[in-house]
Amino acid sequence: MWTFLDKIPFGVLLAVAIFVLLAPFRPMPHVLEKFIMLKNETLTRPIDIFDFIFHLTPTVLLILKIFRNWNR
Repeated sequence: MWTFLDKIPFGVLLAVAIFVLLAPFRPMPHVLEKFIMLKNETLTRPIDIFDFIFHLTPTVLLILKIFRNWNR
């Protein structure tokens, strides 16, 4: 997994993470909507859980890449 992560440039990963994290831009980003659902304990449908994971994955990869390069 680390070799796959090392091949992705920071700029590309940052752009994808920001875009997917904030998509759709109107009326409310899905991640924010899913966090509200998680807080209210209504995040129970499989499609909502998948959508939450889908929108957070690039951000998690970016955080992993930052920590991996920081520890080198």
